[in-house]
Amino acid sequence: MPITEFMSDFRTDPETKRLMGLAFELTRVTLRLSDRKDPLIQLVADRIIELAKTGERNPERLCDLALASITTPPRA
Repeated sequence: MPITEFMSDFRTDPETKRLMGLAFELTRVTLRLSDRKDPLIQLVADRIIELAKTGERNPERLCDLALASITTPPRA
């Protein structure tokens, strides 16, 4: 499942798309997400896109940051 399905408002170069795709797959596999209808898949994609917009390009870092944002409870 490519991350490009979720990138409607983010245009970037092919290499960045590839790196984001790697991060998306790493995160999806780590969380054992396979159902396209799972709302967590959209959340993961959105988070990786947000991080890429800030300039992050390392797939492992993108994965780690996406996982951290999902697994860390919100501050009160």
